[in-house]
Amino acid sequence: MINQAAEQAPELTEVYQVDAVGLVCPLPILRFKKRTQHLPSGTQVDFLADDPTGRKDLQALCELTGHRIEWIREEAAGVLRYRISLA
Repeated sequence: MINQAAEQAPELTEVYQVDAVGLVCPLPILRFKKRTQHLPSGTQVDFLADDPTGRKDLQALCELTGHRIEWIREEAAGVLRYRISLA
């Protein structure tokens, strides 16, 4: 017999990416919210941004929504890559 629950809810192995490089406040956070609003809880999202206020804004959003910033890495030319686990 096939486990239907496992068939309907496959494991999430891919990381969803939201690119907000070149956008300035409040557009990076608005783009993140819009692109992730329908993703299921537990989805891993890489958020790329170069706005200097982006880190503070993303931390505030995560506090409000329950999302968790797993790590932050600096990419080339001041771009930060944030790995976020959605609540």
